[in-house]
Amino acid sequence: MQIETLLEQKIIAIVRGVSEKDIIQTVEALKQGGIKAVEITFDQKDENKYKETLTSLKKVKEHFGEEILLGAGTVLTPKSVGQAIENGAEYIISPNVDKEVIEMTKKMGAISIPGALTPSEAVDAIKYGADIIKLFPAGTLGKAYIAALMGPLNHIKFMAVGGIDKTNIKSFLDLGIAGVGIGGNLVNSKLTSAGEFEEITKRALEFTKNI
Repeated sequence: MQIETLLEQKIIAIVRGVSEKDIIQTVEALKQGGIKAVEITFDQKDENKYKETLTSLKKVKEHFGEEILLGAGTVLTPKSVGQAIENGAEYIISPNVDKEVIEMTKKMGAISIPGALTPSEAVDAIKYGADIIKLFPAGTLGKAYIAALMGPLNHIKFMAVGGIDKTNIKSFLDLGIAGVGIGGNLVNSKLTSAGEFEEITKRALEFTKNI
């Protein structure tokens, strides 16, 4: 997948804690709402849930194919990079800057999106080969900080994650960031376990109409 294809979407849905049995309906609900980029996150403290993430990635890839731009989140080790990509992930998102994770991601032909807070972290990540820098938590950092950070680093593509909702998404995008990642305000395990897939589609539509 080309990086431009992912950036065209503007929104990446962050799917965290959703059961494997609900994953296809969840992604379908997002797709019906106009969201085609989906990140399925690892739970690093629970081995069974970690394995479930790999299964969910594989199921989504097999079911949707190229209709969904599939990524893996909270990827912390080169081993996890390999496992995620082998099960269908096309981009790798991390909460931190790890040289080995970035290098493995690029070696395997995927898009690298590490998390950074400071100019030094962002520049180091790009030096290691990262494609996009995730700024988290964007809501706490604030738009003023993000704008100031981007000023001297306007050659870097940034994505804002954390605290993005339907009332502020446009103002974040207006800063010139490449896109946003949206989690609990869009999709969460409470909604999926209750079978509220129409609500997920409704929320997705509310976000996509604001970009």
